Amino acid sequence: MSEITRIVLADDHALVRDGIRSLLESESDLQVIGEASNGKEAIDLVGEVNPDILIIDIRMPVMNGIDAVAELTQSKSSVKTIILSMHDSEEYILKSISSGANGYLLKDTDKSEFIKAIHTVREGGKYFSGDISNVLVNNLLGGKNEVVKKEETPKKSGDNVFDLTNKELKVLELVLSGLTNQQISEKLQNSKRTIETHRFNLMRKMDVKNLIDLSKKSQKYNLI
Repeated sequence: MSEITRIVLADDHALVRDGIRSLLESESDLQVIGEASNGKEAIDLVGEVNPDILIIDIRMPVMNGIDAVAELTQSKSSVKTIILSMHDSEEYILKSISSGANGYLLKDTDKSEFIKAIHTVREGGKYFSGDISNVLVNNLLGGKNEVVKKEETPKKSGDNVFDLTNKELKVLELVLSGLTNQQISEKLQNSKRTIETHRFNLMRKMDVKNLIDLSKKSQKYNLI
């Protein structure tokens, strides 16, 4: 039997929390152990029940979700955090990442991706839906490359230091161009699951946890 992942939900709308709870508890390995209606309540509840994951909305009274996640990160809480929001603006996304959030999903995310995100974050990874990933990559490539230039001298172009296959290199190129897994699968005529596997292998071989680090390391070693 799989280990149970204990979850706290934070959203100021009871109906939204009911819907999320129902969705999550249809999975045998997920359990909602508490609910909060604002960021302050969420912080207090995390301290009381010590969940594995906090799923939290951004716009709430008393304290918003981003500030709550930032406070938990600053206090070195062990809880993993996923922002679940209707907002796909670059400002919200980047502030959430800066606050220490382990994931960011839009509220129209389908169930399979929602569950996948929870499992990924539970296991120590980070998860951002395809549209969110595009914002992160575009933000990095749009003017933050100077960070890479200050690091150690990259390998010469063509040095495949991570032992990537030709298909993985192609997927890397398409990922960093801002395409979603579905778009890549259509372009390469592979299943979406196959592309997800290639993407996972890329992250593992290059020892990165998110798209920003993937892009930085790809530039550093002249892979793009």
